[in-house]
Amino acid sequence: MKKIILFLSIVSASILITNQGNAQILKKVKDKVNQKADEKVDKTIDKGSEETAKTEKKEKKDPEKTETDQVAENKKQDEPSIKTYQNYDFVPGDKILFEDHFTDDADGEFATHWELKSGQAVLNKLQGELALYMIDGNYVRVSPRMKSEKSLSEPFTIEYDYYFIPGAYGLIVMLKGFDKELGFVRESSVQVSRTEVSFSGASNGVSLLKNLPPEMSENFENKWHHIAIAVKNHQLKVYIDQFRMLSVPDTKEVFESFEFAGIGSEQSPIIFKNLRIAAGGNMNLVGKKFTDGKIVTHGINFDIDKATIKPESMGTLNMIVQVMKDNPDVKFEVGGHTDNTGTAQHNLTLSQQRADAVKDQLTKMGVDASRLSAKGFGDSLPIGENTTLEGRANNRRVEFVKK
Repeated sequence: MKKIILFLSIVSASILITNQGNAQILKKVKDKVNQKADEKVDKTIDKGSEETAKTEKKEKKDPEKTETDQVAENKKQDEPSIKTYQNYDFVPGDKILFEDHFTDDADGEFATHWELKSGQAVLNKLQGELALYMIDGNYVRVSPRMKSEKSLSEPFTIEYDYYFIPGAYGLIVMLKGFDKELGFVRESSVQVSRTEVSFSGASNGVSLLKNLPPEMSENFENKWHHIAIAVKNHQLKVYIDQFRMLSVPDTKEVFESFEFAGIGSEQSPIIFKNLRIAAGGNMNLVGKKFTDGKIVTHGINFDIDKATIKPESMGTLNMIVQVMKDNPDVKFEVGGHTDNTGTAQHNLTLSQQRADAVKDQLTKMGVDASRLSAKGFGDSLPIGENTTLEGRANNRRVEFVKK
């Protein structure tokens, strides 16, 4: 009997030890799972902040500089110079239909002048400026609030700035047109990603793709890129920064409206800002005798509230230089004009500084300074209403008035 009791005690102890061992093993497995989960979360966080990490790695902050100074310096390092755009030939349309820099909006909210069609999107600051982040949905779709659903007709141009986060999907421009015979809207797409740019027609078989050159693709991440699209006589051209990357000879489509689309992700959002849509494009002035009284341009752009010329202005500046070469007797007064944001005196000073900057840039490009004068008019001569986005955008212009 004592042997039986001893045997049962040994068995019980073995079971207890085994159960404790299994519990320890299960605990270790659970801990390992939690560790893996934590690692996954960490990696997700790391991925989501990859552009910040990379930026901080290449930047050594000067303790004597303010945060604003540092942001401005980092932004300047990422931006291309005017010199890199010296052969740029994109000229935007001469009437602004819509333009938004998100200056009327608040961080963490959705854009006031936009419509969210599907998915989720939110405004956040990147390098000190608000941009729209497409963060969730397949597809996220957003569109500008324009006067008409059928606001586009050829020729027209679309421009925007695009920031590519590693791992993000490309931003898609959906060009839409109503098919009267079939009775529904047809959608064509222009997509820019880190490796390629493509056009896909609605249903007519037109589909073109071009791989980005290695030097562009390898340096595409974590920086702003200026994208420009020109559509005229069914021909479509796509520019990425200073390069014309894709040309579609005949889209076989009629476009009436557009929206942005893409597969959104909080970890790798699709990011853009500074949308401009304009009617007209590629002003047909080069090679002709200039007889008009003036040229009104909206393609010479500046940093907000500054007289610093943006590099993508070179398309319009190159056109003006060529017009002056083709017409050696023509002299121009460069007129700077602003909207009515700010005081009248501030706008007058700013417009004079911008007119001077344009004159200086044209002389650097070979135009004799004696053929140019510069004058700022501030907000005194509006050509549009200062109560709307497009009105204010049309008022911000540079005119070349024949003397």
